[in-house]
Amino acid sequence: MLYINFPDWIKPEIIPGLPIRWYGFMYLVAFAITFMLFMWQIKNRKLKIPSDLVVSMFFWAIVGMFIGARIFAATIYDTTGRYLSQPWLIFWPFDAKMNFTGLMGMSYHGGLVGVTAAIIIYLKIKKLDVLDWADMLAQAVPLGYTFGRLGNFINGELFGRVSESPWGIVFPNASRLPTSAVWVRETAERIGMPIEEGVTLVNLPRHPSQLYEAFFEGIVLWLILWFIVRKHKPFKGFAIGIYLIGYAFFRFIIEYFREPDKGLEYVVQLGPKDNPPELLMSLLNFSTGQVLNFIMILAGIAILFVFKYIHDKRPHAETFDAVRTKPQRKSIPNKKSK
Repeated sequence: MLYINFPDWIKPEIIPGLPIRWYGFMYLVAFAITFMLFMWQIKNRKLKIPSDLVVSMFFWAIVGMFIGARIFAATIYDTTGRYLSQPWLIFWPFDAKMNFTGLMGMSYHGGLVGVTAAIIIYLKIKKLDVLDWADMLAQAVPLGYTFGRLGNFINGELFGRVSESPWGIVFPNASRLPTSAVWVRETAERIGMPIEEGVTLVNLPRHPSQLYEAFFEGIVLWLILWFIVRKHKPFKGFAIGIYLIGYAFFRFIIEYFREPDKGLEYVVQLGPKDNPPELLMSLLNFSTGQVLNFIMILAGIAILFVFKYIHDKRPHAETFDAVRTKPQRKSIPNKKSK
């Protein structure tokens, strides 16, 4: 068999019967790691920043991320119109029978918009250096993000397209595909998955795109930002631009392997019009996520040009690290005799 069955011992709940899920726990781990890396940078640069300011910033960043992620997921990525007709359900964590379900669906791009707005507002109110703080945050976020995607994997959600690779995984929650489709039967035959007589639907293995994202958008991007950009950034705001470009680039590529959301499969179709979204057949058909990531790449490039222009307008200004860490020279009283 050229596929892997999703491990039956992996459950969404940490403790069966209780509404405490690994997904939520992984988010807590993500924020904890990001916070520790942020505080390490402050200590390493010997910046005199009270920890309560950082805690407050993270609190409002979480609030902004949560609001933005839910609003985007409920308006842009939901094609049923349910949340537009009943907007109070966007933040309602119960189903029609009042069973606790949590908030199903978060949008990364919405979360990015929300957290950006919250951080800018907070730092402006506190009269703190927005670009300096945002750089430190951008250098820490990807490693935390890794655990968020691990939470998606444990939930068995956000899986990829059909895969014939040996590491393709049969996710229990994946949509079954009709055996009447020729490509479905041929794929099952090639990977050694038997289809019994009379079976009309089959669950084919998928790319574990959550793990692809955890590795490239999380670990690889963090290594670039932490060990290269952090040590050699030429101006404030540089890490922000590189983060946006790097994340969007990796996500754009991985979107080819990740199954698009229903109803938002191909917003730009330059290739074949009839290819099923469950199976990648053309690199010229782009999902909603890829369009958003392309815009994100352009935004990152624009940010680099803008911040570089601002930096060049102050050619005699010292670097922000030097200014904050340079010891102050004490004045020596004049002891000349009168």
